[in-house]
Parts: sequence; C-alpha cells; structure tokens
Amino acid sequence: MMLSFEVMAPLMFAGLIVFLLIGYPVAFSLSFVGLGFGFLAIYLGHFDFVLLQALPERIYGIAGNQLLLSIPFFTFMGAILERCGLAEDLLDTMGQLFGPMRGGLAYSVILVGALLGAITGTVAASVIAMGLISLPVMTRYGYDPRVSTGVIAASGTITQIIPPSLVLVVLADAMGKSVGDMYAGAFIPSFILVGLFCLWIFIVSIIWPEKVPALPKSVRSASLGVLFIRCMVSMVPSLVLIFMVLGTILVGLATPTEGGAMGAVGALALAILHRRLSWKLLKEGMDTTLKLTTMVMFILVGSTVFSLTFRGVDGDLWVESLLANLPGGVIGFLVFVNVFIFFLAFFLDYFEIAFIIIPLLAPVAQKMGIDLIWFGVLIGVNMQTSFMHPPFGFALFYLRSVAPPSIKSSDILLGSIPWVIIMMIMVMLVILFPGMVSLSIQIFGRF
Repeated sequence: MMLSFEVMAPLMFAGLIVFLLIGYPVAFSLSFVGLGFGFLAIYLGHFDFVLLQALPERIYGIAGNQLLLSIPFFTFMGAILERCGLAEDLLDTMGQLFGPMRGGLAYSVILVGALLGAITGTVAASVIAMGLISLPVMTRYGYDPRVSTGVIAASGTITQIIPPSLVLVVLADAMGKSVGDMYAGAFIPSFILVGLFCLWIFIVSIIWPEKVPALPKSVRSASLGVLFIRCMVSMVPSLVLIFMVLGTILVGLATPTEGGAMGAVGALALAILHRRLSWKLLKEGMDTTLKLTTMVMFILVGSTVFSLTFRGVDGDLWVESLLANLPGGVIGFLVFVNVFIFFLAFFLDYFEIAFIIIPLLAPVAQKMGIDLIWFGVLIGVNMQTSFMHPPFGFALFYLRSVAPPSIKSSDILLGSIPWVIIMMIMVMLVILFPGMVSLSIQIFGRF
C-alpha cells in the first residue's frame, strides 16, 4: 500500500516520538527519522533527491554560525566559575547576613542562585555548587529536607531565564531574533520569578516556621554591618563580570560571541583572584565545554536533517494548520503550546525542545501576530520546568549526586513540586501581562 503525501508528515512526527520514547539518543533519532523518511519520500515520488543535496550546505551553515560560538564561551565561563570559589564566598557571607531571619539560608540561596545565573548561565554549575555548600548547612540547622532541596534545585534553575542564559541564545537563534533583545526582555520576568521564590519562603516561614529556622546566635560570627560590607566586597567582581558580559551586549558594543569571550576571560581572572586557577581546573572546564558543545552540534545537525525532510513533505504546513485552527485563537494557541512544552519537558532536554519544537512553533506564532521576543521569553520561562520535573529533572539528578545519604530521593522529588507550580504561575503571569516583556526591553534595551 502506497503512503499518500498527506500522511507523511504525521507519520514522521509520530516516528520521532516513538524513537525518543524508546530511549535512543535524540541527535541520532532525528537523523535516522529524517533520512529514513527522506529516502522513503523519494522512493514514493513525493520529492526529488535534489532536496537532500541541500544537507551539506545547511550543516556547513551550522558550523559557520557565529552566534552559536557563544555557547562554548558561556559554558567554559560557567565551568570555571563553578570551581573558583565564588559561590562559597557569596553563600557563606549572605547566609550569615540573612541568618537571623526565619528562612534566611533559603533567601541567601535564592539570591546567590540568581547572581550565579547572571554570571554562569548554566544550571549544573549553580545546583552542584549550592548543593555542596548549602545543603549540609541547612540540614545541620534543622531545615526541612524538602524545603532545602527544593530551594536549591529551583534557584539553580533560575539560570535558564536570567541572562546570559544559554537557552535564550538558542531560542533567539531558532526564531531569528536578536540575542540582545531576548536578554533585555527576560530581565523583569526573571526578577519577578526571584520575587515569587522569596515570597514562597516567606509563606513557609509564617505557616511552618519549624521548617525554616533562623541560625542560632552562636554561629553568627560578625555584626550585620561587617557582614554587609563583606557581602558587597565579594559581589563587586561578580558585578563587574556581569557588566562585561551583559552590558556590552545590551548597549551594542559586543556581539553575544564577543561578550561570551570576555566572560570566559573574566572567569579566568576571577579564578586567579580566588587563587584557584590550575591546569586541573582548566582541563575540567575544557572537558565540560567540549562535551556540551559536541552534544549541541550533534543535536543541531540531527534537527537540520529532520527539518529538511519534514518541510519537504509539507510538515510545517501540517503543523500550522493544526495550531492555527485551535479553539480560542491566540490564547488557545498559547495555552496548548505551553501545556505541550510542559509535558514534553518530562522527556526532552531544553536544547532538544529548542531545536526540534521551536522552529515548528515560531512561524505559526509570527503569522498569528505574536511578538517573537515575548514568545521566546514565555517559552524560556516554561522550559525551566524541564530541569525540575519529577522524576526526570536534571536539576534533581545534579542535586542527588551531591546530596548526603541522609537526604532521601523522595524528599528531593516531592520538594520540587511547589517550585514547579510557581514556575507555571510565572508562565500565566507572562501571558496575562505581556507588557512586562516590552517594558523590560524598553528599560534594559537602552541600558
């Protein structure tokens, strides 16, 4: 029985889902499905072999994409900062500064997580650093395991929406928009999300004060004034690095790639400042960068193979017809997209979602009159949940790898649930108040 042209796109999409659910690597699943259906479509006469001859040029275009060069720079910067002692200094000082308050340690973890997100851009660096440093302290002073593990995992995940987030770079590239505009649009939503995290800790401290006790006076080694000065001094190098990376990009003095290069140099300078720079640190940083960059390149090549064939069988038109005819118009489209991505994030990494799904959604959103910068920020907020979903969230695995044996895996999984709910509330706020993104662009786009 000959397959009709109309069923090729649905079958191709279903075939990809099957391979992913079986557990095959995403990059190879994309390539196999793309080439397999490509040769099948040629055999059935749906398109000519000439279409597949465009593959070498498209792959060369990926390798020559200057914007994607920022990914290894930002990854290297995060890998170095993870090991240079910056997080230890900040968490120790801010932990004592907020120590007299109920939930003080949790507040310090949230604020340091936000600051680390602004200078590393990587979830692994933040979660592992804060898990190693804060979790034993929070456990020692009587914090509820679900609260402590949840706040550490969630605070590390903030890095996905706070510039210079890697996911914002990928989303900007997938949508053909400026990374600087995407960064500028994400600032106010990220600040609001940090505020919501702090609000939840405040609520916990009021309703269940025994879960987030204040530090005893015996461990507060200095006065508030001294601690505040120490905190400011430890933050100055970080703030300088943030300006080097983000400030130059936002004002147009540097491209994201150049900003990332300056960030990598700045990270090495901070490592020297903390007397941590060594050949071992450099090797570990380069190994981490090589692994992530290679993974991204393989997924990009696979997604290019898949998308070429998918468009050849009019898959983009099939997706557009499905999404454009949803009930509720633009709101119906946004609700469906966010629910779809939320559940996809149970199984796919944020890179995979960005490279596979976003190129299919962005053209539909644009035809519906949706601003793509706003849409990218909205999707970025949603994709944070991919790190927090029980039982597959990477932030939970990172935390489990450094958590002491006394912390149960069930505590880590259950502790993540309130924070996932907060993230979905933030998604709804971005939908209900789109002006926050445009206001953010107006403020920070002219930084």
